[in-house]
Amino acid sequence: MTAPEASRTFLITGASSGIGRATAHLLASRGDRLVLASRSPEALEQTRQECVSRGAGDVVVVPTDVGDSEAVDALLATALESCTRLDGVVHAAAVLAYGRFQDVPPDVFDRILTTNVNGTANVARSALRVFDEQHGGSLVIVGSLLGKIATPYMSTYCTSKWAIHGLVRILQIEARKSPGVEVSLVSPGGVDTPVYDQAGTYTGHPGSPPPPVDPPEKVARAIVATLDHPRRDVNVGLANALTVTGFRLLPGVFDQLVTPLMRLFGQGRGAAEAHAGNVFEPVPAGEAVHGRWPNIWGRATKNPDTWTTDRQPAGDADRKP
Repeated sequence: MTAPEASRTFLITGASSGIGRATAHLLASRGDRLVLASRSPEALEQTRQECVSRGAGDVVVVPTDVGDSEAVDALLATALESCTRLDGVVHAAAVLAYGRFQDVPPDVFDRILTTNVNGTANVARSALRVFDEQHGGSLVIVGSLLGKIATPYMSTYCTSKWAIHGLVRILQIEARKSPGVEVSLVSPGGVDTPVYDQAGTYTGHPGSPPPPVDPPEKVARAIVATLDHPRRDVNVGLANALTVTGFRLLPGVFDQLVTPLMRLFGQGRGAAEAHAGNVFEPVPAGEAVHGRWPNIWGRATKNPDTWTTDRQPAGDADRKP
């Protein structure tokens, strides 16, 4: 894939796993320069090497906890030291925990909001400051279908993604007075990434992506297309529109169906002791582009016992599924 113009510089948070890592691969294959951030130095270094092998113009890694505003400011400062202009920022960092609201420990709930909501605000604040100073730039924030509907056992994620969706809309309105500055939301449904196994759980079961499950490369392509041609809100997922319509127009029916469907499709069949997953600390061994779930494009199920930091053969992340 070739860049639509001369090589540009993009910063990606959550770059060491899932959608963020797939996006880094795709931008690298165009020859763009990259600044990659996540909490995991080990997985970031693996991602850097993958991006270099795919032809990235230059790759800088900056271990960063987006919940720390000073660390995010330092991340943007480092990015500007390595380039004359920052063309875009992709914010994909997020954590979650499954469980009924009253079963999720308060410190876990609070930490998830710190990472997801405050982290998004921190990245947006720093990025928009840079974009205002350079009179242009594109901010793409990864939201979720769960920022538009509500499901049981996912109060941490739904609450944070609803807040993010609201913040993005406000930023879009305010950005109308900043020529050249664009703010976009990309909202995927179920995606085959490690986030479900990385999540905390207090349901007695591991998490699982609801069908239909898309490959992370599909979301990455939507993100890159949005960087090149900004749009207000991009949905990625065949069932997204139908699900949102049902939630809004038939709330009684939706509420009756969502709990059994969540138990059937949103929870793994195995047992899991209560744990916080990667909410407080990263788990580098579990970070990768793909999860272990088959998807609508026919990707084979992955075995979690053979996890590495990049589960597919080199170049597979760039291949159309």
